[in-house]
Amino acid sequence: MEVITALRRRGFLASAWPWRSLAYLVTSSVPGALALTIVAAVLIVGGTLASALVGLPMLAALAFAGVPVAAFERWRLRLVDTEPVADPHRVPDGPGVGTWLATRVREPATWRELGFTVLLATVLWPMDLAVAAAGAALPVALLTAWMPVLSGGRRGLAPGVAVHSPAQALAALPAGIILLAAGAYLITAAAAGRAALTRRLLSPRPDEAARLLAEVTGSRARLVNAFEAERRRIERDLHDGAQQRLVAIATSLGLALLDLPPGPAADHVAHAHRQSRLALTELRELIHGIHPQVLTQHGLAAALQDAADRSPLPVDLALDLTGRLPAPVEATGYFIVCEALANIARHSDADRAWITLGHRAGTLLLEIGDDGVGGADPAGGSGLTGLSDRLAVIGGVLTLSSPPGGPTVLKVELPCPEPVPSASSSPKTAP
Repeated sequence: MEVITALRRRGFLASAWPWRSLAYLVTSSVPGALALTIVAAVLIVGGTLASALVGLPMLAALAFAGVPVAAFERWRLRLVDTEPVADPHRVPDGPGVGTWLATRVREPATWRELGFTVLLATVLWPMDLAVAAAGAALPVALLTAWMPVLSGGRRGLAPGVAVHSPAQALAALPAGIILLAAGAYLITAAAAGRAALTRRLLSPRPDEAARLLAEVTGSRARLVNAFEAERRRIERDLHDGAQQRLVAIATSLGLALLDLPPGPAADHVAHAHRQSRLALTELRELIHGIHPQVLTQHGLAAALQDAADRSPLPVDLALDLTGRLPAPVEATGYFIVCEALANIARHSDADRAWITLGHRAGTLLLEIGDDGVGGADPAGGSGLTGLSDRLAVIGGVLTLSSPPGGPTVLKVELPCPEPVPSASSSPKTAP
């Protein structure tokens, strides 16, 4: 926890941590007093109306009082600990208030948060305010004791304790400074303990964390599949719709050009014919970039061979892969290689590049390298951050080695099952 680390550092008193800790303890009264007021009011009103059955739903609703309080406490914890606390609740199986209530009732986290709310409303927030007052109010009173004394008054420090004379006020100054420093440590230590208790009670348990991770993994896989399905739909619509219409337009313009005598009209039709053919070429390139047919029909190895053939730089290939991989893995590997080759052509000043591909122990291994100037930096806008984000979606890992002077080597590891044998996919190796 960061606040505990800050306590051990030199210069702690001059840092923002004492103030953040003080704010954490003082603001504890907001959810604590509010929860106490609401719970007490609901108990009184609901208990009074329980005989008429009207109050029973109000009393039942108290079971969920801890959910918003715990959510606010997890957010407020960032005052003293920037590491976020995961929400232990799972997403309801369907829409509607009834589904939400049924899901929350069955979760242990709901009852754990209710217990925390009761503890906060009855014990924690008064203790937090008491520590804050002890650590800050008394030192401030001592440091400012001279102000009323100089005007002929006196400063009361506690019941039966007051400063009457300028000499007493002057003596209170060093005591106030010492107590202020000690109070900073007291407040910060109390805030650290309070934050540790909150994290302990409101964090997901190991079984809840495993369940949340499984839900996130499943959701991520569904997003990947939906993204690939949408990509293929766009590619199919462009191929079967816009491309065919452009072909028809280009053909019609070509036939019209044959029937027209030389002149301005023929020149205009010839220009339109050339533009339609250029548009058709650009559309075919766009379709190929969205999802190339060679990847769909023949697999990753053939698609990488095609990408190497279209690269402006010579690319050496060593592709040791037989069979087909899951579609999301093939698509991710292909677009990673295409982006890497584009970066090499734009930034590396290289003479050659190379691609190696293999599969070992449930992992697809990709390596893209070049003999350029090196010095690739993910923070420099070279597209490496985008590659890492794309890999993270399916649990992949990217490592980069690019010392000044080169070579630059990009290594990719993608978890995937063993390739499925296919007659349309075979390993390709080029020198």
